[in-house]
Amino acid sequence: MKKNILLFTSVFLMIQTLPAQENKVVAQEYPLTKMQQQNRTIVQMASEELSKSLPKKVDNYTTLLKIKGKEETLVYLFEINTGAKSDEAVQKEDRTRMQQAVTNGICHTSKHFLDAHINMTYIYRSAKSKKELFRFNVKREDCGFLD
Repeated sequence: MKKNILLFTSVFLMIQTLPAQENKVVAQEYPLTKMQQQNRTIVQMASEELSKSLPKKVDNYTTLLKIKGKEETLVYLFEINTGAKSDEAVQKEDRTRMQQAVTNGICHTSKHFLDAHINMTYIYRSAKSKKELFRFNVKREDCGFLD
């Protein structure tokens, strides 16, 4: 009797696991070249769509002039009205603060792009001299996202 119950239980368990094994989906990694190609397309489409409303005033000092796609990176070009400050003073005094604020902002507002391994570059130039003041490149790794 114990043997029959053990045999019945074993057969029952085997039958229960058969359909589960048949329905398993094999996960395959998306080939890197295909993902890069897809990301380039997304970057191009996103930059074209986002650029439609530019230039756009961000705050009292900053204007977003242009967004362009470059390979797997969205490049944002901003112009800053630095007032009486020289370009050198702005670069020296504001770089660290700006980099922290920009990186934090990108990590929160562009998480979907970063999760897809699309990078962000923010370029700030002087409204007076047109000289580049800052360039911040942000990748997913810079945000400390956990999978």
